[in-house]
Amino acid sequence: MIDESRVEAGALSATGVSAERVLEEVRELRASDAPTHGGRLFAYVYDPAVPGLDELAAAAHQESAHVNGLDPTAFPSLLAMENALVGAAGRVLGAGPGTTAPDVVGSVTSGGTESLILAVKTARDAHPEIAAPRIVVPSSAHAAFAKAAHYLRVALDVVPVSPETLRPDPAAVAAAIRPETVLVACSAPSYAHGVVDPVTQIAAAAAEAGVRCHVDACFGGWTLPYLRRLGEPVPPFDFAVPGVTSISVDLHKYAYAPKGVSVLLHRDASLRAPQYFAYADWPGYTMINPVIASTRSGGPIAAAYATLRHLGDEGYLRLTAITRDAVAGLADAVRAVDGLRLMAEPESTVVCFTATDGGPDLFVLVDELTARGWHTQPQLSYDGLPTSVHLTVTAAVAPRVAEFGPDLTDAVAAAQAAGPVALPPDLTALATSLTPDALTPELVAGLAAGLGMGGETDGAPLPERMAVVNTLLDAAPPALRERLLVEFVGLLQRPTW
Repeated sequence: MIDESRVEAGALSATGVSAERVLEEVRELRASDAPTHGGRLFAYVYDPAVPGLDELAAAAHQESAHVNGLDPTAFPSLLAMENALVGAAGRVLGAGPGTTAPDVVGSVTSGGTESLILAVKTARDAHPEIAAPRIVVPSSAHAAFAKAAHYLRVALDVVPVSPETLRPDPAAVAAAIRPETVLVACSAPSYAHGVVDPVTQIAAAAAEAGVRCHVDACFGGWTLPYLRRLGEPVPPFDFAVPGVTSISVDLHKYAYAPKGVSVLLHRDASLRAPQYFAYADWPGYTMINPVIASTRSGGPIAAAYATLRHLGDEGYLRLTAITRDAVAGLADAVRAVDGLRLMAEPESTVVCFTATDGGPDLFVLVDELTARGWHTQPQLSYDGLPTSVHLTVTAAVAPRVAEFGPDLTDAVAAAQAAGPVALPPDLTALATSLTPDALTPELVAGLAAGLGMGGETDGAPLPERMAVVNTLLDAAPPALRERLLVEFVGLLQRPTW
């Protein structure tokens, strides 16, 4: 827990603080975070457990931290590193000389969300004649597509996924394409369940309609090609598939670069052209941006460049093999526990499981796993899909696999003994009857108090166990979930004066 007496309120001190004290404060603050290394955090971070890699990336970041990507003519080093990263991503994803996609171009972005927003923006701006553009996505597509649609005022047409296969029906995707559709998207793999959509059929339907097709490979695009090389049956998803016009892949995921670096690739330069923003109708410098940000630190790009150069193709193949074996071990651990079942047979780097009839309350199980040092990611029920637990598996998990099985068995037994979360009747009634517009500050405060949120007991604004919060959110329809999350996070984000 943070010793707040040793952390001065606010970041702006009256007279300045010594470097040693500042670093001590940062370390104290970091002590309350989930562990980013060690193979016990199954979300948010990607750890290859390669000795010296963090130090190399940090040193490269420091070398270019003050380089500004706003003007590549002033800082050609950054341009050279970006081009190298784009070329590497293109090579991994089936593009480049000697392939069916020799003219692929791309841009380095700050992360997968920016890559997806730009993919939607580029498709929208390619058709200025369409007054009300639309995009078609599976319900399993990353939420960043919905964010892009919201920001860019593009309508979102969502195609449901099968509860059995967790994939969309290509015929349903084709039927959803309208004259106003500017982009069709699919996932390789989907984040929630780790399955690869039927990219070949979806891309063919998009091409037949004359519409762009974007493959969101942000999460697993760097591992799927290596899994294929290791003999795994990875379905076609990259630029070898006709009709795929763009692909995104995050280097800060399974390329193991520090946050935040992603690459957005287009099959050729003409497809990328609408991505740029240029403006000269003002008295300052002429602005030309390939991505959303104007000023960009060169630090993350240099760190990614150093990481790729150091690990190399052979290193990534080795890390993917280690990760594949860890996935298999974790899946076996789930299969061995009564009351749990896999949502899908793993085909990437995800193990996702749910409870069988009579099985444990998954939200209680997640808390029990947390108490045993395993940080997993609960997923709420949605449109016929049950609640589930998501494990993002990295190479660092491999040495921990043998420990996970016994702890999972023990956690399930504890969750069964505790029983499911029983919300107070008034909270259940509110969750199932309220509309988002009916939420008042007083209602939000009452809900938060009932859930143990918003206080400062022991310096922690959240309850130690999250099962009751997740149960309330799961009981609410998606629109109310969104509003509740906004309000709850707003309670956490309060300034320190």
